[in-house]
Amino acid sequence: MAYICKAVWALLIKILSLIRKYFSPSYKLMEEEIRHYLLWSAFFTALTILFLRRRSSKDLPLPLGPRPLPVLGNLLELGQNPHRSLARLARTHGPVMSLKIGSIHTIIISSPSFAKEVLKTKEHSISGRQVPDVVQSLGHHEFSIAWSSPNQSWRYLRTLVKTHLFNTQSLDATQLLRRRKIHELVAYVRGKNGEAVHIALAAFSTVLNLISTTFLSIDMIDLRSESAQELKDLIWGLMEEAGRPNLSDFFPSLAPMDLQGRRRRFRVYYNKLYDFLDKMVENRLTTTAEEGRRTNPDILDVLLQLSQEDNSKLSRRMIECLLLESFAAGSETTSTTLEWAMAELLRRPELMKMAREEIKSVIGFEREIEESDISKLPFLQAVLKETLRLHPPAPLLLPHKVEVSTEINGYLVPKNSQVLVNVWAISRDEGVWKNPNCFVPERFMGEREIDFHGQHFEFIPFGSGRRICPGLSFGVRMVQIMLASLIQSFEWSLPDGIMPKNLDLKEKFGITLTLASPLKAFATPAR
Repeated sequence: MAYICKAVWALLIKILSLIRKYFSPSYKLMEEEIRHYLLWSAFFTALTILFLRRRSSKDLPLPLGPRPLPVLGNLLELGQNPHRSLARLARTHGPVMSLKIGSIHTIIISSPSFAKEVLKTKEHSISGRQVPDVVQSLGHHEFSIAWSSPNQSWRYLRTLVKTHLFNTQSLDATQLLRRRKIHELVAYVRGKNGEAVHIALAAFSTVLNLISTTFLSIDMIDLRSESAQELKDLIWGLMEEAGRPNLSDFFPSLAPMDLQGRRRRFRVYYNKLYDFLDKMVENRLTTTAEEGRRTNPDILDVLLQLSQEDNSKLSRRMIECLLLESFAAGSETTSTTLEWAMAELLRRPELMKMAREEIKSVIGFEREIEESDISKLPFLQAVLKETLRLHPPAPLLLPHKVEVSTEINGYLVPKNSQVLVNVWAISRDEGVWKNPNCFVPERFMGEREIDFHGQHFEFIPFGSGRRICPGLSFGVRMVQIMLASLIQSFEWSLPDGIMPKNLDLKEKFGITLTLASPLKAFATPAR
């Protein structure tokens, strides 16, 4: 710094001398001399500004946070439910909070305004992914929409998904298929004959079969078979191992030892599902080679055809990873959201009655609900929104990684830091929501329209910006029609004499947030 100051000072003296000469009548300034001094002046000015900017960035403090322990840092602060622990810490240390978790520097965001800054205003600086060790160990992140960095391959996959899977035209084209799966769900529940219905399992099986039929033209499981629970456990295992705190993530030098066994368990779950999908792709390639293309192509046909075009960026591994993520994320988050909605309505019977009365007055019980009816059911839509507010599918979203050092609220967010947006805490912020811990669907029925498409940062259960969940529209459509059909077709009650107010809503944390004790309820056909 001293050297630069001296150089700048010397340059200023020369410029002053030049100015004096310029105004002297006996001196005639040469054009080359002017160019020389202007060039050096511009160079030293730019150098000084650059240096001062770097210095001021380094002088910015890190966000406040709890004092870290030696080596462990703040690891012990996370607990079994990190979303709750981090929300509690944020009440003390502020909405932009710094934690050192092992060797990983982590910034926690817990307010709508700073969530907007991270996810929208500065999304290009903070749109990378902090990839869990279990995902890295299999190389899945290199071919993933969820976990890869926003590179050219990621942008291609994102465009592909929007074009062929989750745009309005594609979703409308599969409406009849969704209706057929809803018929099967209602028939399955009706066939329980007085036996309690495992809500999440029934929803999971329905959504998984919808996805498998859309992608592969087959039903993946039978709703009545034991394989449904086995497959649900497998997919939950993937979510749990990727989402729960892992020593290998916080101390990368320990990762090869896999001290908690997470790599091993994740690999078992992952390979079971991946091997199944790999066989489906291989069989389809063989069938297409022998019999030609099918007259009624499904999503797999479309993807394979795209991969065989000249200069295609779509590889077989990318197709299989896309299938795996669609199966796992689509089935788990959708079924979990439906389970939370049913649990809240069973806990508040008066709200369940209001939802049924709305359906009765608008549609009646004589015909089945269709997707076009949902827009006429504002209370049902409010129930779903309130469910997503209190129980966001991914309470911390997926972890972001800082690509370029940046500033938030006067604090430094260093390059390669991990950034977690605690949407669970934002959704329960007393400064934003009245009675935030109460289930009050009516709060979404006022004049101000609040939606979950990433524009209202007090309510971002699916994230926002370029990293928003690509399957949002599909998931919402499916939950809405399942919830409406189950309420229209049946009257629901809790088993074993459980009082509604005593219903256990304890959580189990993974990438998604699910009920620790699966919800079961009796369904009586509506009269």
